[in-house]
Amino acid sequence: MDLIERNNRFLPDYHTGPKQAYFSPYADNGGSIVAIAGEYYAIIGCDTRLSSGFSIYTREQSKLFPLSKTTILGCSGCWCDTLSLTRALVARLKMYLHEHHKQMSTPAVAQMLSTMLYYKRFFPYYISNILAGLDVDGKGCVYSYDPIGHCERGTYRAGGSAGALLQPLLDNQIGLKNMENVSKEPIPLERALAVLKDVFISAAERDIYTGDSIYINIITKDGIKEEKFVLRKD
Repeated sequence: MDLIERNNRFLPDYHTGPKQAYFSPYADNGGSIVAIAGEYYAIIGCDTRLSSGFSIYTREQSKLFPLSKTTILGCSGCWCDTLSLTRALVARLKMYLHEHHKQMSTPAVAQMLSTMLYYKRFFPYYISNILAGLDVDGKGCVYSYDPIGHCERGTYRAGGSAGALLQPLLDNQIGLKNMENVSKEPIPLERALAVLKDVFISAAERDIYTGDSIYINIITKDGIKEEKFVLRKD
């Protein structure tokens, strides 16, 4: 071994290329949310599967969070971000209740949630949020959000891991998009409930992060009624 080879043994190897240490603060725990609003009601449903990759953590986790007697928030995505956001949201609602001696209306909650999401725009919550409830006139309303707080009011919305699969079905069955000679009358509660169950059955066939069961909250002037519907578990 000559002198050059002996010295090269102690030099770093630059031919392997740079090494990158990867770190992501987010985790996607799956789940889907669907909300439909009618003339004097709003319904919102979520699946109960909480998973990561091909591992299922639990099959009985609700993703619906009651905020008042007329307002329900549905969240899917990163579960730790969901808990952080809902904890802060509930705290602000309690402060409003103690200061004004009344509960915040659904449109006001929607605006506050938009502000909270925008405040975290540089490190946003990794959540798909859908807010459903009754407005000050008692009419159903649905608010959907992007990760940094843009808010849109509508009458139906799907979000979460199967949102891209479910939204076209809602466009057809609820929004009656691109259909001729149809009567666009307010959809009755029974029909909306049947469509919500059907879209989740469809999602469970195509999305491994959606399944097991559905928790459904029906919001009317008489309060919130809860239902559960079983899906496939494989």
